[in-house]
Amino acid sequence: MKTNHKLAFAVLIGMAIGIAGATAIHARQAKTALGYVIAEVDVTDPATFQKYGEKVPGTLAPFNGHYVIRGGKTLAVEGEAPKRFVVIAFESMEKAKSWEDSPAYEEIKPIRHSSAKSRVFIAEGVATP
Repeated sequence: MKTNHKLAFAVLIGMAIGIAGATAIHARQAKTALGYVIAEVDVTDPATFQKYGEKVPGTLAPFNGHYVIRGGKTLAVEGEAPKRFVVIAFESMEKAKSWEDSPAYEEIKPIRHSSAKSRVFIAEGVATP
């Protein structure tokens, strides 16, 4: 291969690597912030609430939601700790809201309403590169 051809080939390879690297960096920078559904729950009817708890995971799958916190121990550092605390992560606030409004979840919300007192909200997380 002639020297000019080798040089041109090396320049083309360098450009391809540069473009691929820039694309990867841009994709990482454009990452969307996660959306979190956060709930404080005070269960008043454990047997009925258990039925709700068994049905929720099936409603999360289509929205790629997953539990970060689901009950468990809490330690009050300042103020009073909630009786039960739940955090569910989604790819974005939009996905979290779509799950919250989905027919599958709307169908089981009344079970929670009848068996617990709760505060539920959606919060945007920090976008990480």
